[in-house]
Amino acid sequence: MSLNENKVAVIGFGNIGSVVGAVLADKGQTVVGIDRDQRIVDAVNNGLSPFNEPGLQAMIQKNVAAGRLKLTQDLSAIEDCAYVIIMVGTPLSDEGEPDLAQITAAAKSIVPYVSKGQTFLIKSTVPPGTTEKLVWPILKEKAEVFLAFSPERVSEGRAIEELVAVPIVVGGVDAASTDRVATFVERAFQVRVVRVQSARAAELTKLADNLWIDLNIALAAELAKLSESLDIDVLEVIEAANSLPKGMHHVNILTPSVGVGGYCLTKDPWFVHRMGVSFGWDLQTPVVSRTVNDGLPEFSVSLIDRVLLSNGKKASDCKVGVLGIAFKTNTGDVRFTPVKPVIDALQKRGYNLTICDPWVSADGAKTVTELPMKSIEEAITGMDCVAFLTGHKEFQELSMARIAELSPGALVFDGRMFFSREKIAQMKALNLKYKGVGRG
Repeated sequence: MSLNENKVAVIGFGNIGSVVGAVLADKGQTVVGIDRDQRIVDAVNNGLSPFNEPGLQAMIQKNVAAGRLKLTQDLSAIEDCAYVIIMVGTPLSDEGEPDLAQITAAAKSIVPYVSKGQTFLIKSTVPPGTTEKLVWPILKEKAEVFLAFSPERVSEGRAIEELVAVPIVVGGVDAASTDRVATFVERAFQVRVVRVQSARAAELTKLADNLWIDLNIALAAELAKLSESLDIDVLEVIEAANSLPKGMHHVNILTPSVGVGGYCLTKDPWFVHRMGVSFGWDLQTPVVSRTVNDGLPEFSVSLIDRVLLSNGKKASDCKVGVLGIAFKTNTGDVRFTPVKPVIDALQKRGYNLTICDPWVSADGAKTVTELPMKSIEEAITGMDCVAFLTGHKEFQELSMARIAELSPGALVFDGRMFFSREKIAQMKALNLKYKGVGRG
């Protein structure tokens, strides 16, 4: 069968796979998405986005209507595709090891439909060596193909804009594969490509990115704890520290919050750690970052305790309105959200909670809490504390005067809003109390 150079298959139409497929279609490629979840297949084929990602709904609707995007469960759909992108999940196993079952199954299941000259691109986050030692032997047994690894490097909530702006890293199992995939990526996404000398290097690049982010947030969290004790504002300290030129860049400390969540940052440092163990190295940085960041939800709750229970009041007498349960701003993704341990800790102490998140589906909410989702107005009415645990645009637009009207004298807890000093002064003028992570 002849291959269509303008046709791409995307296997795994999840949170980021759906963005990759939609952007490719929007750039003029004919895209066939393949996913085992019939609900995702039906949603996209009806012009609907299966995920709450800014801009994705309109892009899917446009390209399905134009005939450039279609989903199926049938793996034989890859047969005439010149390019095949694999984006399936690679979670941690119960033993803390990288679980490569999905990527192994995907590689084996497409073998009957592999054709000579096809180009395969792995974007699932995997331990270095997976592309060369696991996927490559399976595919090359059937035909002469090209294979490279190219890490997914975009963040939910900004995935579409970043996919066409952030440089894309490519490393092949051989030089021909690197060239083939790099040329495709440059043409299809119209973005700068960073070539590395092997698939292993590209695989480690992804893990290095996420370990750096996790470590950086852990540093910010430790500075927040010190700032809390020193009665200073950690954001002021970070802004000042980041003014220092260092090498080709500046110091770049990120911001502390209620915690770190999501599918990648909570597992990728452990990928690095387990890989170190396999080579006889006891790598400390992944353990440190995960330990610090996993402790942030409890630290956040302790800050709420410090204000609400300072006058002998009991938690059972306090009402807390929780604004946001997604792990990230302007996304409905609740996978490994740090808000879940916050809610659990608040409930364990006896606080009465009202939960609101306009971005999260009913099914998604049930994975975080059994409490029903309420409106924003309900979550800010009659509360002793209004806890901003994500920075959704709907929460950014909330009037402090409205909160003061509906919950006079309440504590505003800033878990992810990073309110300005001017906004904090406004709260205090309205007789609202304020407490942020490391904000003094």
